[in-house]
Amino acid sequence: MAGVVFWTLVVLATLTSLATAWALGANSNSPPFAPAISANAISTMQAAFLIGILAALGAIFQGGAISETVGAGLIDGVQITSLAATAGLLTATGYMAFGVYTGFPVPAAFATTGAMVGVGLSLGGDPTVDTYRQIATFWALVPPVSGGLAYLTATLLRRDDIPETVGVPLLAAVVGGIIANVQLAIIPSPPDTAQSSIAGFVARSVETPTAAGIDSLAVVVTLVAAAVSFRFMRRRTQESVDKGIRTFLILLGSVVAFSSGGSQVGLATGPLENLYSAELGLPGIVLLALGATGILAGAWMGAPKLLQATSREYAQLGVRRSIAALVPGFIIAQVAIALGIPISFNNIIISGVIGGGLAGGSAGVSRRKIGVTLVFWVVTLTTSIAVGFGLYRLFAMILGG
Repeated sequence: MAGVVFWTLVVLATLTSLATAWALGANSNSPPFAPAISANAISTMQAAFLIGILAALGAIFQGGAISETVGAGLIDGVQITSLAATAGLLTATGYMAFGVYTGFPVPAAFATTGAMVGVGLSLGGDPTVDTYRQIATFWALVPPVSGGLAYLTATLLRRDDIPETVGVPLLAAVVGGIIANVQLAIIPSPPDTAQSSIAGFVARSVETPTAAGIDSLAVVVTLVAAAVSFRFMRRRTQESVDKGIRTFLILLGSVVAFSSGGSQVGLATGPLENLYSAELGLPGIVLLALGATGILAGAWMGAPKLLQATSREYAQLGVRRSIAALVPGFIIAQVAIALGIPISFNNIIISGVIGGGLAGGSAGVSRRKIGVTLVFWVVTLTTSIAVGFGLYRLFAMILGG
């Protein structure tokens, strides 16, 4: 009988995780290609297809760090059971569904983090204060940093003395340099790490001097990637500014969609980390593949309709401010992945849109909406802790888990 109950909970937890991944794929992946659609650089169905593939790949190759934080880094002294994982995921998914249904800005990372803290405390675990402090600091920095980067980017693109044949290639160079340092599970890494970057792999292959802990060859690889990106986009914009911008929108949308998958999948798979690794003895790639499947299905089934609506909103922003919103989204998502900090991708984009709007003279920026958004972020985090705590207690009382 105990075996039947255990496997029933495994199936329930897995289905709940898939549902959460599906919701993330359907609702959190429209921003990357919305500007490209509004600029007629790509069709809605093509964008939805690419989003699904790229986000799923990002989930598999970059999702491990955040998944581990959500599953094992938020509570000390206890292991998250299948019943606790189900309670946490149901809580988080309920908040996401509420946000989608009402239109209120409910951040998925806040809901999932709060829910897992709640179920962990309900299990009798101890809070990991240092981890909370690190996450809270990062979350607090996201709006000003994302908004600030977007403001600077939009200002650069609006300057009359910097033509788009220079401004857009400069942004491409920044993105290219970062891509060379993106951590991926597919790249061979040192024994003590699970991921590595192109620059890091090349630097380890050849003995070169270091300065302040930075390998000189890694710097060279980064600069080469930036130079190649600049040169490519420079040629495209010189041939045709409009075609060059469309090309950049598609390429930028692609890396942002990839980053979105890597930063979001852990919100769906993290609660099952202990169940799949310790209790079922499965490798981490199995869990990430499960989350990637849910994200892929959600993107293909739910993204087209949302993409059409989002692309209309980005059309009102204009191409420059759209680019300005996406560039910090890519940068911050990659930093969060490297640090293993759960984030809500839409939060970054919202902050970027606000920053880009301010660069255009505050057009489209509503102080009331900003206030409502901040309030819902705080309310989501605090109440999800309480709901997760209570829901697990209820399940445990009924099922004896």
